[in-house]
Amino acid sequence: QVQLVESGGGLVQAGGSLRLSCAASGRTFSSYDMGWFRQAPGKEREFVASITWSGGSTYYVDSVKGRFTISRDNAKNTVYLQMNSLKPEDTAVYYCAGKPSLYSEYRYWGQGTQVTVSS
Repeated sequence: QVQLVESGGGLVQAGGSLRLSCAASGRTFSSYDMGWFRQAPGKEREFVASITWSGGSTYYVDSVKGRFTISRDNAKNTVYLQMNSLKPEDTAVYYCAGKPSLYSEYRYWGQGTQVTVSS
């Protein structure tokens, strides 16, 4: 069982930055692919970014490319999402998720952290 706890959300003006963190429990974190998802009010949850277990590959939804960076520190069992040049449309609850690298579906989810970007 893996538990994920997000932190770092908050209120920021458009153009500002935030860094989200996701701390994972358990000794299997380093073998897990990790992802960030978000859900805005009235919308479905969408994929934002992911990183493979080794950190060797990263993936982003087009709308955040060049602005967001996902990274991980396996020694600290933590994955990060650096968000720069934030826009009001980035406002959402952001969720951290993890899965064993050979699985296609994310198995473990955090409780979410609110990010609000004011115009």
